[in-house]
Amino acid sequence: MNANPAMESARTTLLHQLQSLLGAEHVVTDPAECEVYSTDIYRSGETAMAVVRPGSSADVAQIVQLSAAAGVAVVPRGGGASYTDGYAPAERESILIDTSRMNRILELNERDGYVVVEVGVTWATLNETLAAKGLRTPFFGPFSGLAATVGGSLSQNSVTWGTGVFGVSGETTLCVEVVLGDGRIVRTGSWGAANSVPFMRSYGPDLTGLFMGDCGALGVKTAVALRLMRRNAVVMGLSFGFPDFASLAAGMEAAAKEGLNLTNFGLDPALQQGQLGKADRATAIQSALAVWKTSRGVLDGIKQLVKMAIAGRGFLDGAVFSAHWIVDGLDDASCRAAVARLRSVLQPHGAEVPATVPTIANAMPFMPLYNVRSPVGERWVPIHGLLPFSRVEAFRTDLARYYAEHESEMKRLKIRYGAMFMTVATNAFLYEPVFYWEDGYNVAQSRLMPEGYQATLPQFPENPEGRALVDKMKHGIADIFQRHGAAHLQIGKFYPYLRGREPNNAALIRNLKQLVDPQRRLNPGALGL
Repeated sequence: MNANPAMESARTTLLHQLQSLLGAEHVVTDPAECEVYSTDIYRSGETAMAVVRPGSSADVAQIVQLSAAAGVAVVPRGGGASYTDGYAPAERESILIDTSRMNRILELNERDGYVVVEVGVTWATLNETLAAKGLRTPFFGPFSGLAATVGGSLSQNSVTWGTGVFGVSGETTLCVEVVLGDGRIVRTGSWGAANSVPFMRSYGPDLTGLFMGDCGALGVKTAVALRLMRRNAVVMGLSFGFPDFASLAAGMEAAAKEGLNLTNFGLDPALQQGQLGKADRATAIQSALAVWKTSRGVLDGIKQLVKMAIAGRGFLDGAVFSAHWIVDGLDDASCRAAVARLRSVLQPHGAEVPATVPTIANAMPFMPLYNVRSPVGERWVPIHGLLPFSRVEAFRTDLARYYAEHESEMKRLKIRYGAMFMTVATNAFLYEPVFYWEDGYNVAQSRLMPEGYQATLPQFPENPEGRALVDKMKHGIADIFQRHGAAHLQIGKFYPYLRGREPNNAALIRNLKQLVDPQRRLNPGALGL
């Protein structure tokens, strides 16, 4: 209970006002349930005083206005699968907005090429709806799209499907409807102009961009207009093995610059867990068939097979890193041509292997959230940074040195590490170190897992010492990223967004925060604000 009587009275009044506005069933005050919603995959924030479930933009505006008047923070929450404290409240006196009721597709305008959705729509739902009409959005979701919402992804600048060509989630967003810190509703781009519709982002200063990647610190998004495009009919996968990281990074860089893939991802030995297997006769035959199927004709097919033969199966035996690409095309010929082009730039760096991994990924683009724990039941947490290609090698050298400094402690506390990689559009390399360690569950992990799955995994005792070392090393790796000039996506309250920023730039960001959120009640602590 709050020790300040005036604050306690304001808090009680606010809860009554919210219940009158939304109905008591949409204002959750049970401490255990509030704890679940205040916890991300990695850890808990302060437990919110209530979780509210608005049903409209007008509801959100009222919630923000009433909360600001009471001096209570407002924190928006999407699908709940993040891990950088983005929606974990920094203050006990917080209202957490659960957007799950705001899940309608408001307008699908095929002729003008846009779709308007409420922020609680999941990417899986949107993708299924658009696929039935032969359409898609350029970016169409992260791997966690069964749970991840459109609003949450735009607040976090997420990546995956469409990233190989179109970049992060916010880059092809047209317009947004946002509630500011005083309860005013604004619309950006052409959506904010008289007599217009949300078909165009570029109308004067890019106000849409202001609210991309903001973690809810600058406004609470309520609806979003996304650009539409035709969905290509043919999709193919391509997989390569690499003997070392240098070869993988060079291959992924070369492939990225072609701008041809829907998505891509690379895995180090710890993450791929032997998926390439031993390159026996059957594997070599599968690889040859995959190459032949996607070649541009008989002569091209023969040429590619000869290259594979020269490389020999011995190279595949040493392929400890792997990377995978998914390519789409208007028809079979155009898709094969794109795959062939990627193959030609990858062959100097690695050897082709059967495209099992990208085939499965394309068949199931949004996987159930089994990965909130490792395949053997450990806790896990990633850290990431986006680097220019020229700085990846130096970062990796410093990272290896950092791991070596902590090797004995990690071994004692049963902490292991791996890494996943991705290229973003044609100009950035995403490096994502991952920690795994034996530890108990938190409430969010148990809630997000598919029903019954937890019972199939080993159960580990609480490991607070291991957890503390992981947290220390997470911050250490974030510092290394900063020394190498990395950018970050899911900034939340973890990444040092303002630290070290050029002073005039930092002042501008703080002034923008003051303008859109005068009482600083929108997700305090997000972006370091």
